Amino acid sequence: MPSQFRLVLVTCPNLPEARKISRSLLQKHLAACVNIHTAPVESIYRWKGKIETAREHLLLIKTTTRRLKSLEKEVLRLHSYEAPEFLVLPISSGSQAYLHWLSEQT
Repeated sequence: MPSQFRLVLVTCPNLPEARKISRSLLQKHLAACVNIHTAPVESIYRWKGKIETAREHLLLIKTTTRRLKSLEKEVLRLHSYEAPEFLVLPISSGSQAYLHWLSEQT
């Protein structure tokens, strides 16, 4: 059962955008839960040949494999970045009650 679940990482430039994306994903049943890291993380990355630094807010999105394509499409539609982070990690295990709830919510 756990192989059908995923954790998606997305960074956002500010809290209003992070909240907007999170609410849309939940309203459309593309995610069961989104955690927003309200304290900014410092991101250092290479972009268009330069090293950049930004303060961003990290989203931890819990979803299922069957919702991934739609979830990514919605994140890309709402996100202000040209190429937003969208990383998908497998969930290899978890409590049966939580995974059952996650499945029901998506």
